[in-house]
Amino acid sequence: MITAINNATIFTGEQVLQEQSLLISNERILDIVSPDAVPADTSVIDASGHLISPGFIDLQIYGAGGYLFSNEPSGAALQAVTNAIVRSGTTTYMLTFATNEMDIYLKSFEIVQQNPHPALAGIHLEGPYFNPQKRGAHIEGLIRRPTAQEVNALLGDAGGTLKMMTLAPEVTSDEVLRLLSDHGVIISAGHSNATFSQAMHGFANGIRTVTHLFNAMSPLHHRDTGLPGAAFLSDHAYASIIPDGVHVDWQAFKIAKQMMGRRLFFITDAVQEVLQGPYMHVRKPDRYTLPDGTLSGSCITMVEGVRNAVRYGAVTLDEALRMASLYPAEVMGATDIGRIRKDAKANLVMLNEELELKKVWLEGEIQE
Repeated sequence: MITAINNATIFTGEQVLQEQSLLISNERILDIVSPDAVPADTSVIDASGHLISPGFIDLQIYGAGGYLFSNEPSGAALQAVTNAIVRSGTTTYMLTFATNEMDIYLKSFEIVQQNPHPALAGIHLEGPYFNPQKRGAHIEGLIRRPTAQEVNALLGDAGGTLKMMTLAPEVTSDEVLRLLSDHGVIISAGHSNATFSQAMHGFANGIRTVTHLFNAMSPLHHRDTGLPGAAFLSDHAYASIIPDGVHVDWQAFKIAKQMMGRRLFFITDAVQEVLQGPYMHVRKPDRYTLPDGTLSGSCITMVEGVRNAVRYGAVTLDEALRMASLYPAEVMGATDIGRIRKDAKANLVMLNEELELKKVWLEGEIQE
């Protein structure tokens, strides 16, 4: 069955198309054609002039739908988290875990393996291989230095579900970086006090991106520009940033965008309120904190991040949408998401003029 979306402004990830019809068939984009080329037996959806964009991609999100997954890992919690994330417009995400006990990781690997979902791209371990000086909201007693033996065992237990890891380059050997790279894990530098040279060494040895730029890392200092400076001056490293106006001031956001261009992309780093267990997140009006007030996570969805960047970050709508879709897809090395083109997955969002979410498609199916 072919479905046509008519009367839409189509943002493909690279260009804006008007007076075209988007054809979907078998979970994929079949083509973009003129309205008079739509087959006669096609099911038609009238977009009423709204914007159709690639579905959002979030490489760092901890929970949704009332669940912080690591606090109570189960199949039911994973389903609730995934359903809520997809309904919010994010059609590809990485389920993220803070520095934790090894048995939480192992249990979570098993649950994710047993409950595949087309929106769930894998697991992102934010930790435990950090510099304790930049631990942020993570539990200091669980932070440690990585060994090749432990990382190899972790990869084996993950069974292919471990897709991304945030670590501090200054505590990680080249052997461990090679091991992770050889297994296809996206390595991100974060929770790090790395000098400029240590960060650049990491970028030359498999580190592909930086986690929540400016947060929990060495500062941009005029005598050693640290991890932010290395990200700015790298010719290939990406960096994620949280577009909530809380984790990063909008002036710092604008500077980073000017320096990094298409290498800067959005994450939400969103958590859920939890008032018991090892990680307690207290909901404030515009953020989550630990009980002691330490900033611990955002409360935005990706579409809210897009709106924020357009309103406060001096970013065009096209570019904000790329930061939420195309650029994280590039970090993943994925060519069939983050864009609208023939044979790409039909993961789509529909937005009105106020950038409010109106519809979500996951592999061609409207999500209710």
